Amino acid sequence: MNNVLVKEQTAKEYVQSVYETILNRNQGEREFFQSVKEILDSLIPVIEANPHYMQHSILERITEPERVVYFRVPWTDDNGKPQVNRGFRVQFNSALGPYKGGLRFHPSVNASIIKFLGFEQIFKNSLTGQPIGGGKGGSDFDPKGKSEGEVMRFTQSFMTELYRYIGPYMDVPAGDIGVGAREIGYMFGQYKRIKSGNEAGVLTGKGLLYGGSLARKEATGYGCVYFVNEMLQSKELSFQDRTVVVSGSGNVSIYAIEKAQQLGAHVVACSDSNGYIYDPKGIDLALVKQLKEVERKRISDYVLSHPDAVYTPGCENIWSIPCEIALPCATQNEIDEKSAELLVKNGVIAIGEGANMPSTLDAIDIFLNNGVLFGPAKAANAGGVAVSSLEMSQNSMRLSWSFEEVDTKLHDIMRLIYNNSVAAAEKYGYPGNLVVGANIAGFVRVADAMIEQGVV
Repeated sequence: MNNVLVKEQTAKEYVQSVYETILNRNQGEREFFQSVKEILDSLIPVIEANPHYMQHSILERITEPERVVYFRVPWTDDNGKPQVNRGFRVQFNSALGPYKGGLRFHPSVNASIIKFLGFEQIFKNSLTGQPIGGGKGGSDFDPKGKSEGEVMRFTQSFMTELYRYIGPYMDVPAGDIGVGAREIGYMFGQYKRIKSGNEAGVLTGKGLLYGGSLARKEATGYGCVYFVNEMLQSKELSFQDRTVVVSGSGNVSIYAIEKAQQLGAHVVACSDSNGYIYDPKGIDLALVKQLKEVERKRISDYVLSHPDAVYTPGCENIWSIPCEIALPCATQNEIDEKSAELLVKNGVIAIGEGANMPSTLDAIDIFLNNGVLFGPAKAANAGGVAVSSLEMSQNSMRLSWSFEEVDTKLHDIMRLIYNNSVAAAEKYGYPGNLVVGANIAGFVRVADAMIEQGVV
């Protein structure tokens, strides 16, 4: 027994020493620290059982990006005035394949956020079982309120710098917050213009007319619901007649709502960055799609067509609406300790993280300690990158699969992620804890590949 305790303490000391080094090297990068701590803490039993990971310095290597690119993005607004934004691309780990991860255009984007997203992407991509590494990128540019011409000029300038560091076999970006089919299209056009070729596999999330995949825009939202459904079915439960609250109203949120409604759920709320709507009769998804996908309007306009619905400025109180299933699909840290306690008090039974790291560490502890079924982001929202990888495969083979084929593959991948996360949690003494299970299942595959490839 004493030997076991000594070994466990050694593993803890190793993990703590790695984390302290990260704190010292990356001062002020709050989001990155949060992401690293959540993952490293869950890896202690793996390090204890597999000390060769310590001998190969895997934690030191996996927490340091292989490459960080930071660049200026100059562009001209409609008044002819030059503007400057910052651009980022973090290529975190390529042990499993080319870097893969989205581009985020949002005023909040900084090095810490891009590094946290890139670090999470390593494990998320590993969980899919696809041959893709982890990366992320973006800019502090805000597409909201910009004209089509301004968005085009910015994205072309962004790609004029980024093209040097990406390629179908090197790094394949996709979309994220603020980057949809429009932005991807402009960037793809600029890439072709510079490279004088048609490397369709260099970006994913493309339009269907030039190499995009059916079911790609639905993938993250559908995948999140598929994952939550696996959790529910393990307890002989389902979405049928359940009250659901979904934050956000972008691609992830819209298609999480769509799939939940298809499975019989009663979705009563969604939001955007200005506020949220509560419709006790159930969200009119067709209207939300019209407002957000076609007209690019604010969610507050929903009540103009549905006067019985209630619009509330600000987003944090959306979690005060009683629900049985919560799908946070907006942004990082949107569910804090207070919101988590309120959700539990109001009877939530399952959480599926459609966004990246939408729950704080304290909130996650509350959910787990109260027996709430919890699908962590790197598992529950892996559907988007899974179908992005399928888009890469279709581009390589010069063919297109039907919506049904892609959706079936997506469903199979989400079931695989769930089962592997359950198995890893069980193996290392945390039965039912999918946070630990997903972290371990994702880590082991990458770590073993790193060891096989030597010190690189």
